[in-house]
Amino acid sequence: MKIEVWSDMVCPFCYIGKRRLEAALDNFKGKDSVIVEFRSFELDPSAKKNTGKSIHEGLASKYGMPVEKAKQMNDQVAEQAKQVGLDYQFDKVIPTNTTDAHRLSHYAKTQGKMNLLTERLMKAYFTEGLDIGDHDTLVSLADDIGLDKEEAAKILDGDGYLDEVRLDQQKGVEAGVRGVPFFLFDGKYAVSGAQPVEAFTEALGKAAKS
Repeated sequence: MKIEVWSDMVCPFCYIGKRRLEAALDNFKGKDSVIVEFRSFELDPSAKKNTGKSIHEGLASKYGMPVEKAKQMNDQVAEQAKQVGLDYQFDKVIPTNTTDAHRLSHYAKTQGKMNLLTERLMKAYFTEGLDIGDHDTLVSLADDIGLDKEEAAKILDGDGYLDEVRLDQQKGVEAGVRGVPFFLFDGKYAVSGAQPVEAFTEALGKAAKS
C-alpha cells in the first residue's frame, strides 16, 4: 500500500497529522508493506525569509486580528500537538519560505531519507526554533540524518530539484488537494486534515481490502 502525504514543514497540523497517521500504522497488521511518501506543498509560496516577525504577528496580520488573539490560537494548536507527544514552541518559531527545504527533501528522497528529513525539519521548526529557510541550517539538518553536506550545499546554492517540488504541487492539484495535510491511500481514499487516528485506521482498512 502506498500513502502519499502532501504537507509543508511549517504547517502545524501537518506535523500533528503525521503523528496520528503513525499511530494508526502502529496498530495496522499490514504496516510492513506500507510505503509513506511525502509530497511538497507550500502554504505560502510567496512567503519571505528573514521578516523579523513572530509567528503570532504573522497570523495576526494575515487574518486582521490582535496579536494576543493570534497567540491564543497558537496556544490551542500547541495543546493539540501535546496530545500526540509534540512540543510546539511557537514563541521561538522563525517564519520563513520553505521552497529550499522542499528542494532539499527531494534530494533526500534520492537517498531514501525523505521521511527522515521531513521529520527533522518539522522538529527543527516547531520545537527547536531553527530557521529552516537558512541554507547553513538546512545543510546542518541534512548532515544530522546522514546526508552529504557538500551535496546538500551545492543543491541549495542552485535550483536543484525545483522541478520536482513543482511537479508534486501539480499532482496535488490533480488529486484535489486544497489544503494540507492531505493523505491519499493507494490513489483512492483520501483523508484531509489532521483527522483523529480513527479516520486513518478506517482509510487503511478500506485500502487494504480494495
